[in-house]
Amino acid sequence: MEKTLLLLKPSAIQRGLIGEIISRIEKKGLRLVGIKMMQLNDDILNEHYAHLQHKPFFQNIKNSMMATPIVATCWEGVGAVEVIRLMTGVTNSRLALPGTIRGDFSMSVTENIVHTSDSPKTAITEIKRFFKDEELFDYEMASLGYLYAKDEFNP
Repeated sequence: MEKTLLLLKPSAIQRGLIGEIISRIEKKGLRLVGIKMMQLNDDILNEHYAHLQHKPFFQNIKNSMMATPIVATCWEGVGAVEVIRLMTGVTNSRLALPGTIRGDFSMSVTENIVHTSDSPKTAITEIKRFFKDEELFDYEMASLGYLYAKDEFNP
């Protein structure tokens, strides 16, 4: 099954949304395989947002991401990357649909509650950036047979 990264940004931490966000994803049926709180620094943010380093807002993003610790989570499920992205909504929270995490809890482009991997390939890279192998867990999820039909996954 596919894994993806979801970071709960300082805006989620400050607003007390950790439990709400995690609960929504658990209720959807994805399996939480890694979770930790961490304080980000310039090194990891320069790597993580390297594709934005020449943008005028780059330092603002870094400052925002270092304002408080973040909660890094890794989720697993069939099509996990796409499922999480649909659940979180578009990056500009003012345009995110009601019912999505950003649509319900955010009004900002920068302070937009979460970061999500944008593709399965990116997810692999990002998960390795935020988690060591021993911080990701494989366990039997008792409800698996009730989440997917037998032909939708290979346990």
